[in-house]
Amino acid sequence: MKQDIPAGIVVFLVALPLCLGIALASGAPLFSGIISGIIGGIIVGLISGSHTSVSGPAAGLAAVVLASITKLGAFEILLASIVVAGVLQLAMGIFRAGFIANYVPSNVIKGLLAAIGILLILKQIPHAIGYDANNADEYSFFQANGENTFSALASAFGSITPGAVVIAALSMLVLLFWDRTPLKNVKLLPAPLFVVVLGVALHALFSRYVPGLSLAQSHLVEIPPVDVANLGAYLNFPELRHFANPDVWFVGATIAIVASLETLLNLEAVDKLDPHKRESPPNRELVAQGVGNICAGLLGGLPVTSVIVRSSVNIQTGNATKVSAVFHGVLLLAAVLVLSPLLNQIPLAALAAILIMTGYKLAKLTLFRDMYARGASQFVPFAVTVGAIVLTDLLMGVLIGLAASLFYLLRSNFRNPFAIEQYRLHIGEVIKMELPNQVSFLNKATIKAALWEVPSGSKVLIDASNADYIDSDVLETIQDYQVVASERDVQLNVIGLRDEYSLADPIQFVPALDKETQTRLQPAEVLQLLKDGNERFQAGRWIKKYYLHQVDATAGGQHPMAVVVNCIDSRTSPEIIFDAGLGDLLTIRIAGNVISDEIIGSLEIAHKLGAKLIVVKGHSSCGAVGLALKNEHAHSIGTITGKIQASIWQCQCASHGAPAGQAPTGKELLERVTRQNIENSLAEIINGSEYLRGCIERGEMGLVGAYHDIATRAVQFGELVTPDRFDDYRSDRSGLAA
Repeated sequence: MKQDIPAGIVVFLVALPLCLGIALASGAPLFSGIISGIIGGIIVGLISGSHTSVSGPAAGLAAVVLASITKLGAFEILLASIVVAGVLQLAMGIFRAGFIANYVPSNVIKGLLAAIGILLILKQIPHAIGYDANNADEYSFFQANGENTFSALASAFGSITPGAVVIAALSMLVLLFWDRTPLKNVKLLPAPLFVVVLGVALHALFSRYVPGLSLAQSHLVEIPPVDVANLGAYLNFPELRHFANPDVWFVGATIAIVASLETLLNLEAVDKLDPHKRESPPNRELVAQGVGNICAGLLGGLPVTSVIVRSSVNIQTGNATKVSAVFHGVLLLAAVLVLSPLLNQIPLAALAAILIMTGYKLAKLTLFRDMYARGASQFVPFAVTVGAIVLTDLLMGVLIGLAASLFYLLRSNFRNPFAIEQYRLHIGEVIKMELPNQVSFLNKATIKAALWEVPSGSKVLIDASNADYIDSDVLETIQDYQVVASERDVQLNVIGLRDEYSLADPIQFVPALDKETQTRLQPAEVLQLLKDGNERFQAGRWIKKYYLHQVDATAGGQHPMAVVVNCIDSRTSPEIIFDAGLGDLLTIRIAGNVISDEIIGSLEIAHKLGAKLIVVKGHSSCGAVGLALKNEHAHSIGTITGKIQASIWQCQCASHGAPAGQAPTGKELLERVTRQNIENSLAEIINGSEYLRGCIERGEMGLVGAYHDIATRAVQFGELVTPDRFDDYRSDRSGLAA
């Protein structure tokens, strides 16, 4: 309540003059705007599922209402059309037509918000400098008083009111520097509310002590006097006979379509502004708007919609729930009954300052820079939407922006369904969503629905490794879901997202080696392929393997490019470490990667199968080497550790004579012995197989040692063993490291 009550007060202060001005611009009784504001706040607010949206009479419908009154001949007949519109909206909500909002791209929504921000600034500058000739605060380019947005600005600078300028300037300074004062910690006193109180106080001071700065009543909020004892006189009711008029139904359908579209667009926009990224149910909102318009038609009000200006002020003031919207409606009701004398002392310049600062927050330069950085496909529809709304009106501008966005959409290969599956790991159930190659904003609705329906406490994996294009809408939906996930105790992993949507490793064929490719490869080329694969593994951008395709491709025979003598350690699988596919590698796994006659025989067979490179790969924290250092020989373990003892002896000899305290111990000794053991295994291969020596001499096969650091995922390769180094491996002392 400490957040909603102050927000409701500020929204009420902004809504009050707007309700009156829109009624005036619509050619309807002034009190009809207040009625709609009360209905939009209390009735729609209670039924709506949105925590941020505020409803009431909208400037965007003023022209529709004015034309409809002219067409139908009387405001009372229009009320019948408003009831019809409400019934149609109620039906749209029941039959779930609210999905339409999910198909409006975010660049258009952001354009709408930025345009509203620009319009707030342009439309409120005249009030800030004391030019209040047009109290309707219309948000269309052409105004009912014959002026347009820019001509009104020109007229305003020719009719400056000094007192209004002082109030507006001081109010904006307060709003700008409020967060630097201790008052920011008083939750019940938000900056906009303080600005209103300051404006009233300054008006009183000017009137008494500085007559030259005093404001006329035309520069203040004007609530018409209300006879509380005769409230029925302010209500208008539709007559049943009007429902037989076909024009009533045509106008009602028009209002329903326009009001619903504007509501859904505004709902999507305020959800973007919501810091908690809560999702407002669009179908429930249509039901709420339908009930609201039925009540408005029966009680003599204007059509209601969700209104972006009031909703933006609601969010910027820090509301928490929809209580603020309901409370603003209660205040509107109280205002016309008892508060009008007090409220009529509020300068319009103070309210203008609040709206100008709201507009600045909606249309910051950083938003334009961010959209520009996303490229033409995002920036152009955004800019077109902004320009079109400023130069026409909200609904027409959005339609023009949608056309621009559709143009860019049609240039891409769009719409592939995503895949979602649930599987069990040792950590529990995991829900995996795999995005397709092309993800457009058309996928947003289904992706959003699937994510928001995930139960609390789940584990979710979003796999975008297949996607070479992801629309900004979907990226923003994933970013929004990160907020939702943290609030719902959902553990979320997002993998495969790339800075640029072009595959780093494009797949243009089934990644399985054939005989021709195997024959063409040289040992050095195979070594480089393994290094490249390990780099991908380190970066976490391994290639999609398409194992089913590889099975088909290798069913008739295998053509491996290398054979790896690898430890049995469960963390060192060569196919994974080198990001290799099915049929790429032959692997020989033995504890401590030691060599025996059987392994040498296997290596000779590997050459017969076409392998071009032998890799002897040891790794950090090797258990077999650790047992050898502990002199473990029990049972058959000694067949392994006995071979490693030679490496231990060589390392001890190498460190003999080192100063006290500098001889390797612990992890350092374990690593030295592991590296030396790799060298000794290379030596055993060279010394144990004349056949393999001949293959190396002829360049048919390469031999190399490698050390895998499990912690960093990196594999460090030694140099390829060449024939001129055979003597080094045949000597009694081998080198110390690969």
